[in-house]
Amino acid sequence: MNWLLVVAGAVVGAPLRYLTDRAIQSRHDSVFPWGTFAVNVTGCLILGLLTGAAAAGAAGSHLQLLLGTGLCGALTTYSTFSYETLRLAGTGARFYAAANVTASLVAGLGAAFAGVALAQVVWA
Repeated sequence: MNWLLVVAGAVVGAPLRYLTDRAIQSRHDSVFPWGTFAVNVTGCLILGLLTGAAAAGAAGSHLQLLLGTGLCGALTTYSTFSYETLRLAGTGARFYAAANVTASLVAGLGAAFAGVALAQVVWA
């Protein structure tokens, strides 16, 4: 039964990732992968919030499977992040490749910590 929760979350997360990526990227005339960056940081925020909620006893294992594993697993994309970074470096846009790695790490970790902190405020 747990796998159904993961599938249900992924059914929402995968198209949400694709549509969000396309919508954001179409608004930017830049080689920087803003769409992938946005979905990955958003996923980190959601996972941080969910982790904080679980630590406070406000989110159970079923919600973690649905939102954490299913939704965020399909929403975020390490493979696309890696591919886009390598593509940037390979086409000579090394500054953008380095910026993508640095910004993704800093913003992703910051979003996760912010999610945990927000959860502590809400459910403490």
